[in-house]
Amino acid sequence: MTEQTTTPDGLVIVDKPSGFTSHDVVAKMRGIARTRRVGHAGTLDPMATGVLVLGVQRATKLLGHLALTEKEYLGTIRLGQDTVTDDAEGEIISSADASEVTREGIDAGVAALTGAIMQVPSKVSAIKIDGKRSYARVRGGEEFEIPARPVTVSSFRVYDVREAVAEDGTPVLDLIVSVVCSSGTYIRALARDLGAGLGVGGHLTALRRTRVGPYGLDAARTLDQHQEELTVMPVADAADAAFPRWDVDEKRAKLLLNGVRLDMPTYPPGPVAVFGPDGTFLVLVEEEKGKAKSLAVFA
Repeated sequence: MTEQTTTPDGLVIVDKPSGFTSHDVVAKMRGIARTRRVGHAGTLDPMATGVLVLGVQRATKLLGHLALTEKEYLGTIRLGQDTVTDDAEGEIISSADASEVTREGIDAGVAALTGAIMQVPSKVSAIKIDGKRSYARVRGGEEFEIPARPVTVSSFRVYDVREAVAEDGTPVLDLIVSVVCSSGTYIRALARDLGAGLGVGGHLTALRRTRVGPYGLDAARTLDQHQEELTVMPVADAADAAFPRWDVDEKRAKLLLNGVRLDMPTYPPGPVAVFGPDGTFLVLVEEEKGKAKSLAVFA
């Protein structure tokens, strides 16, 4: 039996465990799905848990487009300590008494980090600087700067502020937060910058991704659950959920599949999923000068 007949095309939504890299999850899924054709739509730090979107077989062609969608997180930010990684996995590099920080100060700091902002990614990250991963430069002892880049934090809310004492005896504050943001936003960089703005330092101690685009925790399954019964969202359903839909007749379907750039209706910027008259998912397109430019063919 061939690999293609045993493994369906589609998305697999994983509830990633803590301690796993995104690559670890992909490697595990290759064994579960019995195919090498597995990829992910954007990484999740090893410490973090929650929604990781994987593509299997032809659905891997969707991943680069899904990676650009909005993300949602729940997390805990500790004010009063900086770490080398901006999260709890890294060594503490400074401590400051955070007991005098007020809720008004926190709210002002959060407001300053909401909206369209310029963010410097964490140095211990997979960002490439002159072709070399940032974390590799850190490990090599290099001194370097990462340029700030634009991101959008559409929502940043503090649900609770808890007083605590760190292991070194420093009075700290733990903030329970939720964040909705654009692709490429580092939540641990938000923690770092919030702490810096308040003058006490900060880092992320827990993070759970609750949504990637339209796919939430309700659709996610643990690796053990997928091992028992692999749950694959058909590629047509995945595209219909993630992108605007354009239904075409048989004539237009054939032309689009042959790469002909047809006039298309007006949609928001970004990919559009094209479906044929029988409901078959045909192609992902985007508008270019009023015409449909093919991004990936699925029929």
